[in-house]
Amino acid sequence: MKILIKNCNLISMDEKREKFEYAIDILINNNKIEKIEKNITAEKNYKIIDASNRYVLPGFINTHAHIGMSIFRESVDGYTTQDWLTEKIWPIEDNLTPEDVYYSSLLSCAEMIKTGTTTVNDHYFFPNSVIEAVNKSGIRAELTRVVMDVDGKMEERFSELESLIQNSNNKYDTIYISVGIHGLYTASGECIKKAIEISKKYDLNIHMHYLENSKESGDISNNYNSSKPYEIVRKYFKDTNSIFAHCVKLTSEDFDVFKNYNIKVSHCPISNLKLGCGIADITKMLENNIIVSLGTDGQGSGCNLDMFDTMKFTGLLQKGINENPELLPAYEILKLATINGAKALNKENLIGSISEGKLADLIILDLSDITLQPINDIFSNIVYNAKGSNVITTIINGKVVMDNRTLINLDETEIIEKCKNILSKSSNL
Repeated sequence: MKILIKNCNLISMDEKREKFEYAIDILINNNKIEKIEKNITAEKNYKIIDASNRYVLPGFINTHAHIGMSIFRESVDGYTTQDWLTEKIWPIEDNLTPEDVYYSSLLSCAEMIKTGTTTVNDHYFFPNSVIEAVNKSGIRAELTRVVMDVDGKMEERFSELESLIQNSNNKYDTIYISVGIHGLYTASGECIKKAIEISKKYDLNIHMHYLENSKESGDISNNYNSSKPYEIVRKYFKDTNSIFAHCVKLTSEDFDVFKNYNIKVSHCPISNLKLGCGIADITKMLENNIIVSLGTDGQGSGCNLDMFDTMKFTGLLQKGINENPELLPAYEILKLATINGAKALNKENLIGSISEGKLADLIILDLSDITLQPINDIFSNIVYNAKGSNVITTIINGKVVMDNRTLINLDETEIIEKCKNILSKSSNL
């Protein structure tokens, strides 16, 4: 099937094109972008989408989320990261069923599609349930079975990870597999070494929490016989494609290791604020040529999966903590949410910009709201004023998965009711 988007205002994020183009047509053939130019002639079998006075962007790439954790939305207020996990989340997760994670993941998929995210880098467990939800929704995802050994269950987790790789790696058009490590404070050197060996064996990305808060640094040193966190990274993570989430408490030594090892960062500002972790200095990361992308974290700590919120906080915080309003122009923040996310996942040849030959993952925005008028700077308006509700159409892998704010593959009411029932089984929330 061919889809022809007519007369859009295009923000392609393709460095070979103008940053902003008026009255552009986009022809999608099957799952790829075939042609981008003015006045493409429509044929009888084309699905026509009139995007006059609307704005087309690449779909956002959320590089750190826990999509099975939608049921924990707003359960963290007043807790530190470690207390929230050990006292509230992990005890409940121990009792979750595969069906629970399927529906909680569906809720997240629906939320992302409705707010403009087309690719997510997930970090959770029950991967078969997540795969089922992702396939039903149509979203693009990189998935894992997170490993750690703080509770002595390392071999069980690695067995599940190996099974996931054997059964699912390179088996789907829109699903990729990574090696997920919970963090250095919950994984021993043996666990880290084994995870990295698997990542190199199958040429997979590594996805791990890193230095989210001050306490974590001390916990890591205790776990590794007084070694500093950057020393562990330098010892084990050379020649990997690693994405580290949070990175709030990096030292100068961390910056050197990240730069030399090409470690990418998923910046999660809202979650870091909600948990009282601090503010990651991504300005310094970018100055050191470290690839920075954006993540929402899970809804428990990140509130929601709306990348518009994440972009806004990213810009405001960096300008504020550095007392410099010239930092991070809005267009650069859009890069963090799109092409930099693709680079973090090592998929910039496939996604992250609207370019001929790339996969057709894109969103259409209606910016006619009074809060967005008049439009003096389109990039700033999108980053600081637009919301997920301004997304009216979402296309992933060449398929329309949301049309005029209506999800094509999912029943929102059913999903919400199922997730409410999951919560009713626990008195801890």
